[in-house]
Amino acid sequence: MNLDALRLFCEVVRYHSFSRGARSSGVSQAAASQTVAHLEADLDVMLIDRSKRPFKLTPEGEQYYEGVRSLLAGYDQVAARIQSTRSQIAGTVRVAAIYSVGLHVMSHHVRQFISDYPQARIRLEYLHPQKVIDAVEGEEADLGIMSYPTANRTVRVIPLRSEKMVFICRPDHKLARKERIEPHDLDGENFVAFDAELAIRKAIDRCLRRYRAEPAMAMEFDNIETIKQALEIGAGVSILPEPTVRREVARGSLVARPTTMDELIRPIGIIHRRRKRFTPAVSRFMELLQKPVEV
Repeated sequence: MNLDALRLFCEVVRYHSFSRGARSSGVSQAAASQTVAHLEADLDVMLIDRSKRPFKLTPEGEQYYEGVRSLLAGYDQVAARIQSTRSQIAGTVRVAAIYSVGLHVMSHHVRQFISDYPQARIRLEYLHPQKVIDAVEGEEADLGIMSYPTANRTVRVIPLRSEKMVFICRPDHKLARKERIEPHDLDGENFVAFDAELAIRKAIDRCLRRYRAEPAMAMEFDNIETIKQALEIGAGVSILPEPTVRREVARGSLVARPTTMDELIRPIGIIHRRRKRFTPAVSRFMELLQKPVEV
């Protein structure tokens, strides 16, 4: 069985979907279904239980998936090392990032990397923070980019940058006229917050408690883009990382003001599995990520 078929099988399993796995691999859904069926026929065993929605891997399918992932990872590392001896950086760099890491920043890095290494490829996915961790720990991503990264027995952290957090509101809000926001200014204000389990929400809550600020929690969302949309329609005020609102501030739909709570800083970092052997392409992209970019 050829490697393309094995990669296609892994993509179908990774997405828990024949259609999404096929799209990721650049083939039709019918081709993906046929490829998996051929694998099952060659092995004389069912790998995927299609009677469930979403489908489930059978015990044999789980074992096969883990083995195939290891096989492909080993092959990719060997191929990349051989290609690097010919002064070529090739192969795929798999990156999982939180939604708010900055589309402008990431697109700049991706464009630069592809320009420098045209034989290489970037596969970038934007995910919920816990999904970023899961992707790295499950070796579905070589690198994760997230806020408030935490090292553990499986994952190592490389700091990237720190982002100052600022007060955000509509231009017609009464606090938009203040040059600097004090904690007590937030008392009673409808506050559009992050979901309670997110690290950024916990950091903001700790700071508000420290200064005895008492906003009224009006809404909770799991991502910055939705929070900004809520602010634009007048749902309340919020505190967000300054780089994430530059576009809205520039076009005048939102106003950003510094606060006197100087400890409101969002750290951004790279995570990767400990003792992971990087291909040359992954190493080069990680180096590129650590270079400063004007956003």
